[in-house]
Amino acid sequence: MTIKEAQKTVDQWIDQYGVRYFDELTNMAILTEEVGEVARIISRKYGEQSFKESDKDKELGAELADVLFVLICLANQTGVDLEAAFKQNLDRKAKRDEKRHKNNPKLTS
Repeated sequence: MTIKEAQKTVDQWIDQYGVRYFDELTNMAILTEEVGEVARIISRKYGEQSFKESDKDKELGAELADVLFVLICLANQTGVDLEAAFKQNLDRKAKRDEKRHKNNPKLTS
């Protein structure tokens, strides 16, 4: 699935099941909540915290997909073509960071 297809699929899902998009501010708050859930899993799986009993069944992939869904909602409702924006972002990063990371002694192992 391309990013364009994902945006169309989310739009169709909203039409079929969601009635309408939540407003942008609500979706921003939801996105923040979802990113927090990703952080909780990462901190427990890869960090020093232990899982709470209520968090043991949470899956990182599912939580990342929740983040992606809400991000796509925000893009759709604000008229952002995420595929084009992502391509532009990669081009900008490639030009800006062409040698930056390769020359960073902190990144050599």
